[in-house]
Amino acid sequence: MGQVFGCVQVEQSSVAIREVFGKYDDVLEPGCHCVPWCLGSRVAGALSLRVKQLDVRCETKTKCLSLSGLSKWTMCFVTVVASIQYRALAENAVDAYYKLSNTRAQKQSYVFDVIRASVPKMELDATFEQKNEIAKAYGYDIVQTLIVDIEPDEHVKRAMNEINTGSEKILQIKRAEGDAESKYLAGLGVARQRQAIVDGLRDSVLAFSENVPGTTSKDIMDMVLITQYFDTIKEIGASSKSNAVFIPHGPGAVQDVASHIRDGLLQGNATQCS
Repeated sequence: MGQVFGCVQVEQSSVAIREVFGKYDDVLEPGCHCVPWCLGSRVAGALSLRVKQLDVRCETKTKCLSLSGLSKWTMCFVTVVASIQYRALAENAVDAYYKLSNTRAQKQSYVFDVIRASVPKMELDATFEQKNEIAKAYGYDIVQTLIVDIEPDEHVKRAMNEINTGSEKILQIKRAEGDAESKYLAGLGVARQRQAIVDGLRDSVLAFSENVPGTTSKDIMDMVLITQYFDTIKEIGASSKSNAVFIPHGPGAVQDVASHIRDGLLQGNATQCS
C-alpha cells in the first residue's frame, strides 16, 4: 500500500481503514483510492484477509484408565497441540481492526478456554463449530482447527511403558512355558513310539518262534531288519524330494548292520554286568 499525491493503493487480499481527523470513515477495497491528507483524511492501517495460522500448546486434563485399580476411570493431564487457521472478514473489517489490540494473544486465550472446557467432555469439534460467534463479535473467522498431537503427562507415559513391559515379560514367560510343555509332550510321544516298536518286535519274535519251529532269535531279527530295509527303500523311492542316501547300499549290507547292532547290545550288557 502506497500513498502518492493523496492517492492510496490497496493490495489484493487486504483492506485499508480510512479515518478523517482521527475518526473512522470507510473501508477501502483493493485498488486505487483518493485520500486527501490536506482535508484530514488518512489511512489508519491495513488489514490482511489471508488465512493465518496460530499454533497452540495447551495442558488440560481428561479421562483415562485408572492404573491403581480403585476405579475404572481417573483424571490425568495431557498436552493438546492444535493449529488454528483464521482470517479477517472483509465485511467485518472495522471490528477486526478496532476491537482486538493483540489478535494472536487473544485468539490463543480463546483456544485455551475451548480446549480446557471441551477435552474432559470429548466435545472439542462441537465446541469449535461455534466459530460463528467469534466472527460476529470480533470480525474473524476460524477456517479450520487441527489437533496435531495429544501428549500424555510424563508419569502417565512412564506407567503405560511399565504396563507394556510387564505384558511383554508375561508373554515371553508364557511362550517359554508353552515351548517347554511342547518339548515335554514331544519327548513322551517319542518314548511311547519307541516302546510300541519294541513291544511289536517282541510279539513278532514270539509269534514267529511258536509258528516256525527251529528258528532262532537271530534268524527272526535278521528277517525283521530285511523287511524294514525294503520298507524303507520303498518309502524313499515313493518320495520325489527325499535326500537320504544309504552307504553301503545293498541287501547284503543289512547283515552287517544287524551284526553291528548285536555287537553293540552285547557290549552294553557286558558293561552293565561289570
